[in-house]
Amino acid sequence: MTPAAPALRQTVRSWRAHLGRARQLVRAKLPPVAADAVLTAAMLFATAGLAHRDLSRSTSLVVFQWLLLIPLVWRRRAPLAVFGVMAAVAFLQWLAGAPLPADVALLIALYTVAAHSSRLRTLSAVAVLELGSLLAALTWATHGRTTQSFIALSAMVIAAAVIGVNVRTRRAYLAALEDRAGRLERERDQQAQLAVAGERARIAREMHDIVTHNLSVMVALADGAVFAQERHPEKAAAAMRQVSGTGRQAITDMRRFLGVLRADEPDALRHPMPGIAQLEPLAEQVRAAGLPTRLSVSGNPDAATAAAQLTVYRLVQEALTNTLKHAPAGTRAEVRVRCSPDAVRVDVTDDGPAVTAPADPSPAASKHGNGHGIPGMRERAAAYGGQLDAGPQPDGGWRVSAVLTLNPPQDEDALQDKDGAL
Repeated sequence: MTPAAPALRQTVRSWRAHLGRARQLVRAKLPPVAADAVLTAAMLFATAGLAHRDLSRSTSLVVFQWLLLIPLVWRRRAPLAVFGVMAAVAFLQWLAGAPLPADVALLIALYTVAAHSSRLRTLSAVAVLELGSLLAALTWATHGRTTQSFIALSAMVIAAAVIGVNVRTRRAYLAALEDRAGRLERERDQQAQLAVAGERARIAREMHDIVTHNLSVMVALADGAVFAQERHPEKAAAAMRQVSGTGRQAITDMRRFLGVLRADEPDALRHPMPGIAQLEPLAEQVRAAGLPTRLSVSGNPDAATAAAQLTVYRLVQEALTNTLKHAPAGTRAEVRVRCSPDAVRVDVTDDGPAVTAPADPSPAASKHGNGHGIPGMRERAAAYGGQLDAGPQPDGGWRVSAVLTLNPPQDEDALQDKDGAL
């Protein structure tokens, strides 16, 4: 290897880099027709230099030279039409018996057909050019080299067609990738919107449970204090203290919930979400509001996760709140929670008067209404693959029953099947 070889390789690499940047600049700055016009001008200049002697002797060759190259300006607008015009000119040139270097433009036209047209049109163009290659080999090849000339011309024809097909395939692949990326982006936006809607629904559900329950208890206690203030002032004072405690509890619940939503809430870790252990204080709260409530918890609550225990707490809270708001005086409630390693069953019943399930789904038509409470409880139960039943009992009163599955299906298909069954 000579000492000049590394310098030569470096020069070649530099020229390649310059050519690559020039090609990108041309593609970025020039429209397709202008770029093809530049290509046509370059080929006119190059082929005129190679065929200078022949062109200087015959004006007809100059005409064929221009007719073979000028259509390349519109090769991307009408690939098949340009190829047909150039093939017709080449056939006339063959009849005139005048081979020209400009015939290489037919390969460019074939490449354009393969890159922009269908497979059938590409095969038709290849067949036409193969026929032309055969005629050219039979007419202009030197004696004894007809076969070799035809094979060489056929190889160039096939190479041009294959390169064009590869470019078309790559272009289609890139277009498919862009379309897929666009669809994924739209799906991502839709998923984000669904997530936002779901989060809003969850926040609304939590706020409904917190605010409705505590306000209902406070209203009941305040009404009791008003009736007792003249005859039993000590009971009125106790009721008002209970109102104050319930208000503080509501503020604590709100702060706890906001602490879960906000990572920068300093009190988030000091206020854990309520669970099965907090059902007894909840029962005491509704007892103080005038609803005698019996609580029974069996099994090991620790088998349920914190989220599952929060769901149990909210179900009981909402059911007792509905009974407190809608049941007449003297109604008693009972809460039964049964925990097992695989599920948690919740039953909340009261012994109010018999109620017939209404046909009218309006809030006023039902003892417990038909607002956001029961649908929210159903959503909470469905999140654990369970179901919730709420309605009047045959012997009077109201019953809310739910079963939460602690071990959800391992695969998505099973989960979807269960959700569909619910």
